[in-house]
Amino acid sequence: MRELFNENVNSIETYIMFKIGEKASELKDELTKKGREPISLAMGAPTCRPPQFVIDELKKLLDIDSIHTYSSPKGEKAYLDAVSRRMKKRFNVDVNPKNEICSLIGSKEGIANIIRALINPAHETIDKDIILTPNPSYASYKEMVKVSGGLPYSVPLLAENNFMPNLDAIWDNLIKDGYNPKKVKALLVNYPSNPLGATATLDYYKHVVNFCKKHNILLIGDSAYCDLYYDKNNKPHSILEVDGAKDIAVEFFSFSKPYAMTGWRLGWVCGNAEAINIFCKQKTTIDTGIFKGIQIAGANLLNSDEADKYNMWLNAEFKRKRDIFANGLKNLGFEIPIIPDATFYLWVKIPKTYNSSEKFCADLLEKSGIMVVPGEGFGDNGKGYFRVSYVCSDEKLIEVLDRMEKDGFKYI
Repeated sequence: MRELFNENVNSIETYIMFKIGEKASELKDELTKKGREPISLAMGAPTCRPPQFVIDELKKLLDIDSIHTYSSPKGEKAYLDAVSRRMKKRFNVDVNPKNEICSLIGSKEGIANIIRALINPAHETIDKDIILTPNPSYASYKEMVKVSGGLPYSVPLLAENNFMPNLDAIWDNLIKDGYNPKKVKALLVNYPSNPLGATATLDYYKHVVNFCKKHNILLIGDSAYCDLYYDKNNKPHSILEVDGAKDIAVEFFSFSKPYAMTGWRLGWVCGNAEAINIFCKQKTTIDTGIFKGIQIAGANLLNSDEADKYNMWLNAEFKRKRDIFANGLKNLGFEIPIIPDATFYLWVKIPKTYNSSEKFCADLLEKSGIMVVPGEGFGDNGKGYFRVSYVCSDEKLIEVLDRMEKDGFKYI
């Protein structure tokens, strides 16, 4: 049956987290027998309970008969209004709920669909529309571009450029590589970054906005981690804080990370009205919206005191876990290029005795039952690194460090 499916679908890779999970399941019995039951530091998802407030809100809403009917792909009015208030409260950004916001079944769905809407599929590489994508980055970005029939072009995020590259140099390199700049449709940026944990300054966002305006391309911002920060005086910015950003930008947000609501599949995109309109029109042919109960419960949470308290608690939890694990890895000699002020990720150099992060991560799983992600899974600039997601309990983090020391996993 494979030959019946298009070449773009046949070319994509299975999401790396699922591959790691499958391998861990295969080894679980063997590892458990030797006292190394798998501990996951791979999946980028909070493991704690969502705010009790939103759970209670949903329970109440379930008794309303009309809550169970079809919603709108654009979103319920109460939800869109709540998002508008949130953007004003959090970033001092005005977005019109009537034409500058659309609901999402999680930001992953939204980013895949905006890419799909931008790209005119082509077979030959030279003819393909281009999306400028960070490298390393969330593993699904380049696959989203490929499955839509486009070409992901690498924007290197490196320590030497503070993980905020000069985009004019990237554009020059694209032309030197023989690509047609007229084929570039969009730039995708993700700060705070998965997998790096790096954040962007407002000045850098100004550079990004000016670059996209100069070349008349769409700016796609993935801000899924913007509320996972450790310094309340240095909160991550929104792209839309830049004057004129709405002329060329759309920005994606999610409930998954800041409120541990990964399974609820709830988010939004906001920004340029024309882009939002096209995006919403496409979604009317794809889905019929998010369950009303989830939308209203999320809306009631978004600007509540309970949300702020939960966010403060969760960020304090992750900051403590970061310190436990980063200090533990340093005691084992590991090099960590950036100690993040946001997200729940550590980007760590593999030991000098290894020349492949895939081999290191495989050995760490097979010998110690520790699940981490090889840097290559996030792009070729991830070679020589692995990503840790410190979302499990403090006890498990300490157990991981203990296993690594006993099993000989040190930097040297």
